Amino acid sequence: MSTLTISKRGHHMPPSPIRKLVPYSEAARKKGIKVYHLNIGQPDIETPQHVLDAVRHSDFKILEYSHSAGNESYRRKIVEYYQRNNIHINHNQVIITTGGSEAILFGFMACMDPGDEVIIPEPYYANYNGFAIAAGVNVVPITSHIENGFALPPIEDFEKSITDRTKAIIVCNPNNPTGYLYSKDEMEVLKEIALKHNLYLFADEAYREFCYGEKHFSAMQLEGCDDNVVLMDTISKRYSCCGARIGAFITRNKKVYDTAMKFAQARLSPPAFGQIAGEAAVDLPDDYFDITKAQYKARRDLLVKRLNAMKDVYCPNPGGAFYAMAKLPIDDADKFCQWLLEEFQYNNQTVMLAPATGFYGTHGLGKKEVRLAYVLNIDSINAAMDCLEKALEQYPGRQV
Repeated sequence: MSTLTISKRGHHMPPSPIRKLVPYSEAARKKGIKVYHLNIGQPDIETPQHVLDAVRHSDFKILEYSHSAGNESYRRKIVEYYQRNNIHINHNQVIITTGGSEAILFGFMACMDPGDEVIIPEPYYANYNGFAIAAGVNVVPITSHIENGFALPPIEDFEKSITDRTKAIIVCNPNNPTGYLYSKDEMEVLKEIALKHNLYLFADEAYREFCYGEKHFSAMQLEGCDDNVVLMDTISKRYSCCGARIGAFITRNKKVYDTAMKFAQARLSPPAFGQIAGEAAVDLPDDYFDITKAQYKARRDLLVKRLNAMKDVYCPNPGGAFYAMAKLPIDDADKFCQWLLEEFQYNNQTVMLAPATGFYGTHGLGKKEVRLAYVLNIDSINAAMDCLEKALEQYPGRQV
């Protein structure tokens, strides 16, 4: 027997709550069952032709490294995008990253030491756990609740969770997995906490373009806290470019920027073709987001209406992103989501959901909740809701 061991870090790295059910989905498909994938934020909206053409028609003789911060032409171009969104920066405050994931990891690594703590309102993007473990950082969850639509928890909940090891707060706005859109007032509350306790405020704004009512207010628009704010961003969802793996790390804090650059240099450079795609995307017509946002809003309205029409189901109306969280009359979300794929079918169809337990840091929470990504067309969402409604009638672990 080998005496080799894996690292403690590797042992504690959690599996993805979004992807862990994939083997069951694959088995269902092999049995001929159609699976509607509402478990993952992979949009079915086509990547803009203009963006794909820029990659296809790129002309160079050597596919070389870019600057570690990313191509200057792209960084200058992306500044134009942010200016249109009332975020004023310069290209020397931007590091292009390998997806938003690397931007988050750079933030954790540049601003925190092993054993430090980051406060995150829960439920939260599950991969924050993985980035925290990679950086040796401890996540301190503060619970928000489905009953009030997952609004920002009271300031008192933040205050009592802050210790001498607390170094940052991270907020995803609009939120993944809840779809909650934090208001300007709520962002101001977070600013005051950050200033009072000398904390970093990490802002994950991957879904900025998809707000359905209130206007998005960026952490970079907060006044008087330039040294505290770090923006993490990505083109993945914005332009339906998940496979490009292009994100951005943005801060006006030069010390943080210079530190993150050392991590950027260690990985050499971000993807070349992805940068070409990202640069081209900035020149999309002004109405591009009007069209895509209208599609997502129609899907959201249908999904929420169908869910709330089901007996003993509750789904708050999300203000942004393309996710919704629903409370179901079930005993255990993990069991239910696996049962949907292993044992259930309706007209030779079923639906794949993400159990909410993986989005909570507090053990035991989310057992009756699921996340649904409304990334499929209207007909597919209707069919998926038909499956879910029948499944809830038949599920042996149904509870109220």
